[in-house]
Amino acid sequence: MARAIVLRQLTNSPKSRLQLERKLAERNVPKDVAAAVLDRFEEVRLVDDAEFAEMWVRSRSQTRKLAKGALRRELAEKGIDGDTAASALEQLSDDDEEAAARQLVERRLRVGTDLSDRAERDKATRRLASMLARKGYQPSQAFRIVGEVLDAASGS
Repeated sequence: MARAIVLRQLTNSPKSRLQLERKLAERNVPKDVAAAVLDRFEEVRLVDDAEFAEMWVRSRSQTRKLAKGALRRELAEKGIDGDTAASALEQLSDDDEEAAARQLVERRLRVGTDLSDRAERDKATRRLASMLARKGYQPSQAFRIVGEVLDAASGS
């Protein structure tokens, strides 16, 4: 039964060991049985937290444009230890992270925003910097990138 649950979970999408442990606990599988099944799945490399973390970072950084901080938190929630998460995050350079933030700001900058109007520019800056902050970017980085994109858009 535990094997079938794990296989069904892995068919849907890759999962970390902790996610699978939680699913087995939900289904009232005894801890010792769950541990034995998951150990075996790790032996045959069907459960591999390092591989899961690398895939997660690639996917979420490309689709959601999340910053390393947000990705690190998501990995921790999925039971990935700090060293494994750090190793997976190495595939993202600071330049990649900054380029993703610029793309987000450029895409979300509303057409027709009057950037010469100080109040309008301040409002756009707050809105765009807040959006980046929700994606895990540091405030100083978010405001700098927003300022640079707005400067470029206004031609100054």
